[in-house]
Amino acid sequence: MTADGVLGVLELFRGAGAEVWIGGGWGIDALVGRQTRDHRDLDLMHRQEQEPALLAALTEAGFEPGLDWRPIRFVMAHPDGRELDLHPLVFAVDGSAEQASPDPDQPFRYPASCFVTGMINETPVGCLSAEQQVLFHQGYEPADRDLHDMAQLRRAFGLETHF
Repeated sequence: MTADGVLGVLELFRGAGAEVWIGGGWGIDALVGRQTRDHRDLDLMHRQEQEPALLAALTEAGFEPGLDWRPIRFVMAHPDGRELDLHPLVFAVDGSAEQASPDPDQPFRYPASCFVTGMINETPVGCLSAEQQVLFHQGYEPADRDLHDMAQLRRAFGLETHF
C-alpha cells in the first residue's frame, strides 16, 4: 500500500460520507509525518453506522470481501493488491468509542482523545494517537515491523513502549 493509495482510499470514503481513522503502521507513519517503511495493508477504524456507505463505495471501486470477523474486524481487498483491514467502532456521546473483541465482556476502548490528525504526503489525515498505538501493540510477540513502529514512536514522542 503506497501513500498515494492511502490517500485515494481516504478520498473514496470522504466522498461516501464515511469518517475513518488510520491505525497500524500507516497510522504511526502519519503521526511521525513521513513514511518509514513499506506497508502491506491499511488499518482503518470507522463508524459502524456508516459501514453500508463505506462498503458500497469499496464495492464500486472494485474491492472484494476477504476475512470477515465482524463485528470485530473485516478485510476488503482489491485485485491490484491493496488490502484494507477495517475495524467498526460504536461511538458514545462523549466521543469515545468501543470495538467488539473476541471477549464480549472486554471490548477494545478508544478514548475521545485518541482520535487525532497526522500527515501523509503533507495531507492531514485522521489517525489514532501515539498512546493508543502503544496500547494496541501489547499482549503479543512483536514482529520486526512492530519493533520498527514502536521505535518510531519512542523517537518522535519520547513514549515508553514495552518492546
